[in-house]
Amino acid sequence: MITSCHTHQEKSIKMPQANNTNIKKPKIITIGVYGFDSESFFRALMNVNVDTFCDIRLRRGMRGKKYNFANSKQLQERLSALNIKYYHVKSLAPPQEIRNRQKQIDRSLGVSKQHRTSLGEEFVSAYNEHVLSLFNIEEFIKMLGPEAQVIALFCVERDAAACHRSLVAQRLAEENGIQVEHIKQ
Repeated sequence: MITSCHTHQEKSIKMPQANNTNIKKPKIITIGVYGFDSESFFRALMNVNVDTFCDIRLRRGMRGKKYNFANSKQLQERLSALNIKYYHVKSLAPPQEIRNRQKQIDRSLGVSKQHRTSLGEEFVSAYNEHVLSLFNIEEFIKMLGPEAQVIALFCVERDAAACHRSLVAQRLAEENGIQVEHIKQ
């Protein structure tokens, strides 16, 4: 499910079925919240001219005060003030079962989610099979609209390689020739 939020209102948009059309290719950036403070996070988005923000987290809340600016309500308010469209693309979030596989890998390596630098092969395989195999790139870009020129894929991990957003970005780059840039603090 994709949710588009321009203010505090949310509306769900169902992904249409595949339809091969010519769509202008936007630029994709990826960004996580770890390592940023509120001002540096939003400044990073503005520095690369993000106009469309895709939150691909399953849960849109952050624990603690340090990253509360990334909680859904605060995030949407700030993006709206910056004239950046917000979409919650829950269909790209790894389901809990797949997330649990990465948690087990992290535990076995003695690394926390905040300090992870790469994803485990078991996670990557499961995510590709159960999530990305259902992802229609052309319809995703079409749904965001022609005004979406710089699209941010957002999750929490600092390093893109430690997050599923890198897998989405890789697929966009490989299969559709979309330019990708990973932003981190």
